[in-house]
Amino acid sequence: MTRNLSYLVGIILTILIGTFFYFTCCSDCRLAVANEGETKEKMVPETEPEATSYPFAFSNGEYAYNVNDNFNFELSSTDILSPLSGKVTSGVASLKTFLAENTDKVINITGLYKASETNNTAFPNLGLARANAVKNYFVDNGIPSAQTNTFGKLMTSLVPQENTLLGPITYDIAQGADNNSDELKALYDQIKANPLILYFNTGEAAINLTAEQRQKVANISRYLDKVDGATCSVVGHTDNTGNRITNIALGQERADFAMSYLVRNGIPASKITPTSQGPDAPIATNETEEGRAKNRRTVVTLN
Repeated sequence: MTRNLSYLVGIILTILIGTFFYFTCCSDCRLAVANEGETKEKMVPETEPEATSYPFAFSNGEYAYNVNDNFNFELSSTDILSPLSGKVTSGVASLKTFLAENTDKVINITGLYKASETNNTAFPNLGLARANAVKNYFVDNGIPSAQTNTFGKLMTSLVPQENTLLGPITYDIAQGADNNSDELKALYDQIKANPLILYFNTGEAAINLTAEQRQKVANISRYLDKVDGATCSVVGHTDNTGNRITNIALGQERADFAMSYLVRNGIPASKITPTSQGPDAPIATNETEEGRAKNRRTVVTLN
């Protein structure tokens, strides 16, 4: 009896001691495992932010159009990506009908851009250049340029989808302004008094615009859009280095190059007349390099 009691007591003590060590030691192990799982969960990287997308949408009173598609552009580009959604092309046709029936209305087109993008256009910013590209698409599809306005807006929060900005264009229908307004007359006088002048090195026909020159391009483009029959001239000039016939040809080459540059940036070729005066209209002496540099120029102004 005594031996059996001893065995029983031993078994009970073993159970008690084992239980004690389980709760004091293994619970710490479970906590460590739980903490390790929590740490791993925290180390999982956050998902990429969703790409920013603006709809092709505009409204005015009883008229409205809104679809979850739009004009798309690659980063640092103003070329509209194709193919366009059928919903967008249908919307352009609808807008054309509305504006034809409401000639006192205009469509404001605002292009968006990120500060990190590179602007290689003739416009002050990529947003304005993108708006101009969409405006040209509208015009090609029958919407009068006089019933469009273009703007650019910095939107640093834009998130691309890989290398593509989804619909970085917004729209607003507004009351149109008088195209013979004092503002346009003042713009004409400003351009005539201070035309766009592009300078070239000897034998060179390349263009690199400053911020001021880009704004002049935007002003010329706006005036040509708003005034029926308005045109501009592009006149190439040279210094007197070499013979006159060669310089006349070089001046024409520069004028043609400037014209093609403006056309690529959305100014219709039909509104541009390129000519050359070669060395015949210097604005400085050809006796010094400084004077010759001033004479190697192309002048863009309104007619």
